[in-house]
Amino acid sequence: QRDEAVPLSDCLPMLENIGLRVIGEHPYAIRKRDGELFWLHDFIMGEAEGRPVDLAKSRGRLEDLFQALWTRQVENDGFNKLALRADLSWREIVILRAYTKFLRQAAITYSQEYMERALNDNPGIVRKLIEVFTLRFDPENAGRSDAAQKKLRAEINAALDAVASLDDDRILRRFLNLIDATLRTNFFQSGADGGHKSYLSFKFDSKAIDELPKPRPQVEIFVYSPRVEGVHLRGGKVARGGLRWSDRREDFRTEVLGLVKAQQVKNAVIVPVGSKGGFVPKQIPANASRDDAQEEAIACYRLFISGLLDLTDNLVDNRVVPPTQLVRYDADDPYLVVAADKGTATFSDIANQVARDYGFWLDDAFASGGSAGYDHKKMGITARGAWEAVKRHFRELGTDIQTTPFTTIGCGDMSGDVFGNGMLLSQQTRLIAAFDHRDIFIDPDPDPAASYRERQRLFALPRSSWQDYDKGLISKGGGVFSRTAKSIPLTPEIQNLTGLKSAALAPNDLIRALLKTNADLLWFGGIGTYVKAAGESHLDVGDKANEGVRVDASELRVKVVGEGANLGCTQLARIEFAKKGGRINTDAVDNAAGVDCSDHEVNIKIVLGSVVAAGDMTGKQRDRLLADMTDEVAGLVLNNNYQQTLAISLEAMQAYQMRDAHLRYMRSLERQGKLDPAIEFLPKDEELSERAAAGAGLTRPEIAVLTAYAKNDLFQALLDTDVPDEPYLAQDLIDYFPTPLRGPYTEAIRAHRLRREISATLLANSVVNRMGPTFVNSVAEETGFDVAEILRAYVVARESLQMRSCWQALSALDNKVGTDVQGQMHLDGRELLRRVTIWFLRNVPQPLDIGATVDIYQREIGQLRGEIDRHLSAFEAAAFERRRNDLLGSDVPERLAWEAAAFEPMAAAAEMVLVARDTGRKIGDVACAFFKVGSELQLDWLRASAEGGVVDGHWERLAMNAMIDDLFGQQRVLTSQALILDEKLGPEESVDAWLASHARTVRRTAELMQEMRTGMLSVAKIAFVNRQVRDLLNK
Repeated sequence: QRDEAVPLSDCLPMLENIGLRVIGEHPYAIRKRDGELFWLHDFIMGEAEGRPVDLAKSRGRLEDLFQALWTRQVENDGFNKLALRADLSWREIVILRAYTKFLRQAAITYSQEYMERALNDNPGIVRKLIEVFTLRFDPENAGRSDAAQKKLRAEINAALDAVASLDDDRILRRFLNLIDATLRTNFFQSGADGGHKSYLSFKFDSKAIDELPKPRPQVEIFVYSPRVEGVHLRGGKVARGGLRWSDRREDFRTEVLGLVKAQQVKNAVIVPVGSKGGFVPKQIPANASRDDAQEEAIACYRLFISGLLDLTDNLVDNRVVPPTQLVRYDADDPYLVVAADKGTATFSDIANQVARDYGFWLDDAFASGGSAGYDHKKMGITARGAWEAVKRHFRELGTDIQTTPFTTIGCGDMSGDVFGNGMLLSQQTRLIAAFDHRDIFIDPDPDPAASYRERQRLFALPRSSWQDYDKGLISKGGGVFSRTAKSIPLTPEIQNLTGLKSAALAPNDLIRALLKTNADLLWFGGIGTYVKAAGESHLDVGDKANEGVRVDASELRVKVVGEGANLGCTQLARIEFAKKGGRINTDAVDNAAGVDCSDHEVNIKIVLGSVVAAGDMTGKQRDRLLADMTDEVAGLVLNNNYQQTLAISLEAMQAYQMRDAHLRYMRSLERQGKLDPAIEFLPKDEELSERAAAGAGLTRPEIAVLTAYAKNDLFQALLDTDVPDEPYLAQDLIDYFPTPLRGPYTEAIRAHRLRREISATLLANSVVNRMGPTFVNSVAEETGFDVAEILRAYVVARESLQMRSCWQALSALDNKVGTDVQGQMHLDGRELLRRVTIWFLRNVPQPLDIGATVDIYQREIGQLRGEIDRHLSAFEAAAFERRRNDLLGSDVPERLAWEAAAFEPMAAAAEMVLVARDTGRKIGDVACAFFKVGSELQLDWLRASAEGGVVDGHWERLAMNAMIDDLFGQQRVLTSQALILDEKLGPEESVDAWLASHARTVRRTAELMQEMRTGMLSVAKIAFVNRQVRDLLNK
């Protein structure tokens, strides 16, 4: 070493971890003629346990290992003994070290030191494990055959049988399992300088890894180096999620797993399924400055991104090109996108530059939110999406928080994206308290206007904190207090706000009290889990940093919780809060807008990338167009948040009535291996029965989870059909993109690489948002049709009834009518659409040609909708008027009240169109005859009574639904028979003539109906009447 002697404490641990025992050391100072000083250290050593060492065989390997240790290319630990024990090179040792690091992240019960010992005690097996690895993954290895691997595995298994220690056996088998579960590795790839890469990446089939904690992603990539470790978990081949700079070195995979679980739910509204990644820089000094720490984190981030791209296929001229020097044990996999997360908000351009260096096909669509993308903080998109949920909660409580002052307690500070933007979304916000990791802010009686302006100022101030708040604007008794203080004095105003009587409290105790303070809204915009269920321990939560401030959900006294940030509450806490009447969704629902915005950005860039590549647009023009579309992209994203929270509210309105359908769907998913109720904290049958006895069903957080599972399940099912390729759905694909792209770039949109996935996502969201999570499962049970047939019928019914315009009109009623009235109108429309969907399944030949069938039915149904009140029977007209007057009395606009009142009779619209086509009669004449038949035979009363009756049990309800549908069908056939008797007769005369010709049977039916009116209806009674009416058809 130059200038100074090497301290023995620097080199002795390295030598000892190689397995050597240092007997003596002689330092020599050597000075060159020019005066430059070097130190030479001569060590006398032996093998630590006295084993002989063949230096001729080991010299080069030991020298390479020590040099790698000295230059920090390899970590100094007990694995290095394998150089002597198992004759491994230092790079081969890195394979085992990296696998060990992954196993520790995968929650193996053994410590690293214990696994080091197990490997060192079994060098022969370890050598063979490395040989298996080489056979599988060395591209140059011509002997990579099944026969060679089979022989080697047999030898390993025989050797394992001879291992005396059960722990050693288990550990060694876990290493073999990891090798088998590895799909790709960059171990044999060369770096840019032609040498080995300084990091190692493995791509795993997560479902093939033994004892991996649930839920298991589809695949994951683990990146290891002495400098950084990281993991990226993906729920599917097309997946999206952020990469975070984690501070949880011991269990960052656990952190990422919790986030990817939420991401799977969050991504139900977008094309990709959930993914999430996290990396931990390992060599940042404890006393590093902020800038130095940031510089090292960026370098580690680059390594992490490189480790991901090393194992990812590329697209060149729309052809999949695998990475060089790589063996693949999985199918083509070219779709990899990332996004910003905790600590990486400004890293997107860095990631995109790495992607460009790799020539990756997505270019700057690889990491959304860069300098030529949508800046989430500037757009405020995540907070705005969560605010849609908050507004809905309060709207359903009877308050418009955009016009009415409300009190808020917050987690975060104004410099943060989600917290800062969120606290500027209503000028009526009265922020009475907030906290972050540095300070506690309390303003017991804030002035809404003045405090709003001050929050605006702080949001614009770079790196602001609560200490920057103008103390002169804080109301009496409030203030900003450092969390490093030993105690904080409590003014009478703070005591009155919190209900505390103490004169002073420690900062953490004060935060706990604030979280339990009476307020309207609890807004999470910062990092951490602050609310758990009473039955959970802090260990269950896993966020050790916030144990001192965490409270139980039962202690909250707010009306609404808004989770703009991830993991503010545990799922059990959400359920506990909801059970006691609190308004809450899940973090995945509330803050889905960020990932939705990123997905739009990526898909837009894929379209424009092809346009730029064709020379029809320059890069600068593309960037300008992206910026010009910002507001419209935000609108498209926020509409998804609006629709998804509406869907949860509608399902919650009928949670008790839908309890059986919910249970059946959960059990169906469970049987298929798609849902683990325990992982998602969904209730067991016994608990649901207890809730039913109390008149309750699933809570909003549970409905949110079930809704996401329904969307993901339906999305995957659709991709296995040809429904996404339906020409009729092409317009929805085009409308997914902002208006400026829809005209000139239609062909580029139609050629989008993810066009099928986008179409499937849009349709799955439409079905589940509008019809509820159990719709497809329930219709399949009721009719026996498959997913493709049900979805085609749904689209035909939706378009034929022109439901989209109705939904738009209903949404326009926000803050104008009561949400109970508005919600019931939505549910009535849902029931209409359900009936007509089933009608198209049962009465039109399958598979449906969507476009042709809509062309047949839409016009005449539209005509009928405009005049149906003129044709109703007296019984149905009275019901129509009651519904219409009730809606008018609830301030529903006249036209919409009329349309909503017509939902019930419009359930027979398709029946009447079919009669019109069969008889050649006008639709108005058919309607007149149809309702007259129903009146004369009292079928209108019977159906209404059957629909309004209480039916016990799933199968009884299916039987009742089937008989109601049969009654409609029989009424249709009877109407056709009447109208074809004599074409010269008008509709009413035709029915009268038909009744006269069947007078005897009609009279008997009337007598039976009269008897029915005297007692309770039952499935058996309606079945008998059904048979009697059917007899009429055969007379």
